[in-house]
Amino acid sequence: MTGGGRVIGFDPGLRVTGWGIVDAHSGRLSHVANGELKPDPAGEIADRLAELFVGLTGIVEEFAPDAAAVEEVFVHRSASAALKLGMARGTALVVSANAGLPVAEYTPRSVKKALVGGGGADKAQVQYMVRLLLPGCNPAGADAADALAVAIAHAHRLPFTAAAG
Repeated sequence: MTGGGRVIGFDPGLRVTGWGIVDAHSGRLSHVANGELKPDPAGEIADRLAELFVGLTGIVEEFAPDAAAVEEVFVHRSASAALKLGMARGTALVVSANAGLPVAEYTPRSVKKALVGGGGADKAQVQYMVRLLLPGCNPAGADAADALAVAIAHAHRLPFTAAAG
């Protein structure tokens, strides 16, 4: 993606899926949008995944990103929780693939390293850096901030041109 582009980042979860969109042009980042999808917690897993699919598809269609970045599953406290997280992550991957987007995957540690300089950073440090790198951005919540962090981590890997974006 020569010259940067628009990146959507996902912090997937079955209870809350954060999403964040940044534009990356000429070495500069700008905030486009962010939010959180919260499927009905009383719903069946299949229904919750369908809600995520429809919601994320609508966001991708509305904002037309050039690339997607999804946070990878980390070792979870239980196999059941990891499986549910993986299902939400799979939904974000399918939505991105259906839209024809190239998809990058990042571990939580690599996202923290890209933003803060160290893989052991805590959530407060990551949120601080998101606000610092995207002035005026007000994340919709912790999961939206994490999704913006994923998008920023990917944007830092994009090639930039000297031309104004």
